[in-house]
Amino acid sequence: MLNFRNITLRRGARVLFSNATFSLHNGQKIGFTGANGAGKSSLFAMVRGELHADEGDFSMPPNLAVAHVAQEMPAVECRALDYVMDGDVELRQLEAQLKEAEQSHDGLKQAELHAALDVIGGYSAASRAARLLDGLGFTAPKMQQAVNSFSGGWRMRLNLAQALMCRSDVLLLDEPTNHLDLDAVLWLQEWLGYYTGTLLLISHDRDFLDTITDHIVNIEQGRADIYTGNYSDFERMRAEKLAQQQTAYQKQQREIAHIQSFVTRFKAQATKARQAQSRIKALERMELIAMAHVDSPFNFVFPAPKKMPNPLLTLDEVSIGYSDKIILPNVSLRIAAGDRIGLLGSNGAGKSSLLKTLAGELTPLLGERREAETLNMGYFAQHQLEQLHLDESPLWHFQQIDKQATEKELRNFLGGFDFCGDKVVDIVKPFSGGEKARLVLALLVYQNPNLLLLDEPTNHLDLDMCHALSVALQDFQGAIVVVSHDRHLLRSVTDTLLLVSHGKVVPFDGDLDDYRALLNDQKRQNESIANTQDTNNKIEVVSRKDQRKLDAERRQKQKPLLDALKKAESAVEKYHAKQRELELQLAQSDIYADSEKERLRDVLERKIHVDKALDEAEQTWMALQEQMDIGN
Repeated sequence: MLNFRNITLRRGARVLFSNATFSLHNGQKIGFTGANGAGKSSLFAMVRGELHADEGDFSMPPNLAVAHVAQEMPAVECRALDYVMDGDVELRQLEAQLKEAEQSHDGLKQAELHAALDVIGGYSAASRAARLLDGLGFTAPKMQQAVNSFSGGWRMRLNLAQALMCRSDVLLLDEPTNHLDLDAVLWLQEWLGYYTGTLLLISHDRDFLDTITDHIVNIEQGRADIYTGNYSDFERMRAEKLAQQQTAYQKQQREIAHIQSFVTRFKAQATKARQAQSRIKALERMELIAMAHVDSPFNFVFPAPKKMPNPLLTLDEVSIGYSDKIILPNVSLRIAAGDRIGLLGSNGAGKSSLLKTLAGELTPLLGERREAETLNMGYFAQHQLEQLHLDESPLWHFQQIDKQATEKELRNFLGGFDFCGDKVVDIVKPFSGGEKARLVLALLVYQNPNLLLLDEPTNHLDLDMCHALSVALQDFQGAIVVVSHDRHLLRSVTDTLLLVSHGKVVPFDGDLDDYRALLNDQKRQNESIANTQDTNNKIEVVSRKDQRKLDAERRQKQKPLLDALKKAESAVEKYHAKQRELELQLAQSDIYADSEKERLRDVLERKIHVDKALDEAEQTWMALQEQMDIGN
């Protein structure tokens, strides 16, 4: 259990939040939300012991294994697979001790260490690390490459895999999807669903939070409050809470106005003076209710394009690639006015290369790229953050693209992206990744494009900004082509999906749930192919008829185990649902009234039984899953 009691955290003179009191229990999956700079990462640093509370007490049981994703970019020469295995600290310690015992020919010690390795699954550690790397997009050859041969984004994936490799009691993930494509996000989502420890997660991805979390800690207005349920549950409960707060605020304001009116009218009259003084004291004693406030600091729209030619941009039998390496041959694509296209496909399939070609940053190796005479394109990609002038201000950047605009006009526009006051004239260099991304988006919006090309536009943005961007894109009257791992954004702003896969760009006839099903099918097919490799690692080509026969035989052998696994999964889901139902009851304030003591005792007793039953059901499921893995 992680206990937070009256915690206050400050950054310099500014209070991030104060008097935060809540407890996080074993097995819970907690999402942390709030604007950039609200204190989420600072709270994580406190859990890791890198930061101490300015006031209050934080405690957790000793010897808990806490895992987190290192932010440093590793530049070591060891294999990627070995680097990930380093995440299992106990494994590496036992291996080092075993090596010493072998060198000293201590047979008894060797036997003890081999037994200890067997207990922690040490002999399957390499396989476990390989599955993590495979899920995060590393091919088998890449697993053997040196860590320092990878780019920064891939090294961050290695850090994530290393954190997942740790057999942790508490796992801290701060924006883990920022360097992942949609395929890897879907895999990570499934992996975290089976994680048995306590998960603390910061993410701007609504779908990711909704699927994984069962509690939300929201930090805003200098408070940190915990809610039971996933992100959608939190939004609903917060809306209800704010509506009640606003009603109470308005009622109190009417009461204050009434008392103040009485005091103003009668304080000078001797017969009413005592009553007036009594009301003045009542006002002084009154604990003021704050006005409900959830207004987003972001308020911007895309202006209507001045011209909308049709088509805007055309690729005619274009071959896309680098030097003599063609990634996507013979691509023909016509972007018309009003098109809203989302690109799907695994990392490395060519989505970003296609966007660069559309943007004119990558010259086609073959074929023709044609753009309309009045095309006004806005292109957002992560490398553009690096093209900002770090020693200049946001205001300076805008003055370079519009020398006729007044400072007041530019300040008003920048305010819609939460660049206010001195922030407008501060240099960009110390800005966070989210602030730099907002500035690039602001520059893009200001130039009034009629075609938007967006490559992972939500990376580094907080949930409020993601929502504001989604709303603005929904109202955008031009055409959009977007690559994003944020499923909420894709659902909100696109109506056509193109699949970039195996050197082709083809329409995808389905939605994002169908795409997830497609990935699962491909994974099963890949596993089936891998299982048919011969001793020379050559793939044996199996006819469809023979493959169906093999699959049928395998399913028949595994049927009793599959039935037991489904039964165990059903039990886990049932007890999870009961647990959430009881937690929702315990989250209601009326259950703690004196008249409800019996009901409270009953709910607590039922929760103890449900928690125990859930733990047993999860242990059963894990044992069966291990048998399935061995069988496969």
